[in-house]
Amino acid sequence: MNTDLLQLQPYPFEKLRALLGSVQPAADKRAIALSIGEPKHESPAFVAKALADNLQQMAVYPTTVGLPILRQAITRWCERRFGVPSGWLDADKHVLPVNGTREALFAFTQAVVNRSADGLVISPNPFYQIYEGAALLAGATPHYLPCLDSNGFNPDFDAVSAETWKRCQILFICSPGNPTGALVPMETLKKLIALADQYDFVIAADECYSELYFDEQSPPPGLLSACVELGRSDFKRCVVFHSLSKRSNLPGLRSGFVAGDAEIIKPFLLYRTYHGCAMPVQTQLASIAAWNDEEHVLANRDLYREKFDAVLEILAPVLDVQRPDGGFYLWAKVPGDDAEFCRGLFEAQHVTVVPGSYLSREVDGVNPGAGRVRMALVAPLAECIEAAERIRTFLQNR
Repeated sequence: MNTDLLQLQPYPFEKLRALLGSVQPAADKRAIALSIGEPKHESPAFVAKALADNLQQMAVYPTTVGLPILRQAITRWCERRFGVPSGWLDADKHVLPVNGTREALFAFTQAVVNRSADGLVISPNPFYQIYEGAALLAGATPHYLPCLDSNGFNPDFDAVSAETWKRCQILFICSPGNPTGALVPMETLKKLIALADQYDFVIAADECYSELYFDEQSPPPGLLSACVELGRSDFKRCVVFHSLSKRSNLPGLRSGFVAGDAEIIKPFLLYRTYHGCAMPVQTQLASIAAWNDEEHVLANRDLYREKFDAVLEILAPVLDVQRPDGGFYLWAKVPGDDAEFCRGLFEAQHVTVVPGSYLSREVDGVNPGAGRVRMALVAPLAECIEAAERIRTFLQNR
């Protein structure tokens, strides 16, 4: 067996199951899970119809590069959403369909990391655990940058040493962040591109939450937006990852895309051809329908706004919690140990949340997730309100 597998830590939900395994929750309360970030809003009916109308395509082997019409639909969406000038993104060179961002982030790391070097893969801390596992199995060393309240829950990139940047092969950024909901500002994105040029590393921007935000007049910028402002039409060293899971409530469709530097996309396509991860044709055709429509995305944001408004009205008087910049998580500061808080809440109120320390790593004696919990507001409105009321009761009874 690959001995690098021994370096992998249990997934946060495995730790959570172990934490709660011996706990008997209140029998008079139904379970409410705010733990897993799985969208629960209704999937668009027109996407389901497009999938059903093309089930005969199951008899066709899909190509890894995907249908030209899908790549063109993705290209047009990037132009509309991030202001990319027409002609900058070439659907044949800059775009690849992928089976959701999770598999793409992992595969991308295997393709990009050079095992012969003393390489680092840098990520925010807390972080999506795929970044760490992908780095370890690619033969690189994960390097964690704390995301603290004092810096708006973004890494302090100015504090990173030149020696660390020299060893960096991939910098993962996530905006809006999981679990913090923080946005990486445009000026920071441009600064990171300059650092990538100076030290020759790749920026991998995980933007799977990019369409979940609150201000319709100010959509969050992305790495492509920064390239546009810099006049960087080759997207050198920049690659973005997007998904229909959160945007369109289609986590089971397993559909997303990777776009950016053609000199990276080309060998990544070669890797994927061997990897055997082509998206089924019927899924591609359904995905086109989703990328071409924004009405359902607007309705989706409205549902999240309603939930955040209701839940924050209940929790803000009793808990240190604020509305995030984007995403669907609350990153709440809790009294005492975060794991014990989660265990107690589950036992007393049958509500499940995730300890922040399970989503982070301790570096120099500090775990930036300690003392916080992640709450995913993915359940229906009434269920989120009931969960918030139970959390309030739990806090008032402590």
